[in-house]
Amino acid sequence: MKRIVLYTMEKCPHCQTAKRYLDEKNIPYRLCNVKTAKGQKEFSALGMRGVPVLKIGDKLLNGFSVSNFNKLFKS
Repeated sequence: MKRIVLYTMEKCPHCQTAKRYLDEKNIPYRLCNVKTAKGQKEFSALGMRGVPVLKIGDKLLNGFSVSNFNKLFKS
């Protein structure tokens, strides 16, 4: 199974949607808060700007949509 990291900020509604989807589907993931020092460093290394960002295996998904997530997750 592909490893998933979800980069989020606390009050981001799109991040909450992504978390809820992963939880409902019982898909394991690691949550990374980009407002912490460690999270900020890890997130900036990706070269992305906004959250949510999902790292699925070695691919990045900027923003969250079920169809785009499933395409990357199942490929």
